[in-house]
Amino acid sequence: MQVLHRWQQRIMSKTVANFIHALVAVLAGNAAYFLLVRYLPPQVRHVPFRMDLGLVVDFWLCLVAFGMIKTLASRRRDSNHPRG
Repeated sequence: MQVLHRWQQRIMSKTVANFIHALVAVLAGNAAYFLLVRYLPPQVRHVPFRMDLGLVVDFWLCLVAFGMIKTLASRRRDSNHPRG
């Protein structure tokens, strides 16, 4: 029974960590987009309630932020658990 409880805790902690990473990535990506939007060409600016190139750029910035966060988290985890 104890093994199952540890397994559930590990999955929950990974799920919560992944959710937090995704949330921070979306906030950082959107912040970057809104800081850059005035410097972008008009074709790349998002128009509300439309599928356009602005959404693609915004999504790409969020994806880059997510990749950076996951890379940093992985490096941090690896440095805390040296292989021996």
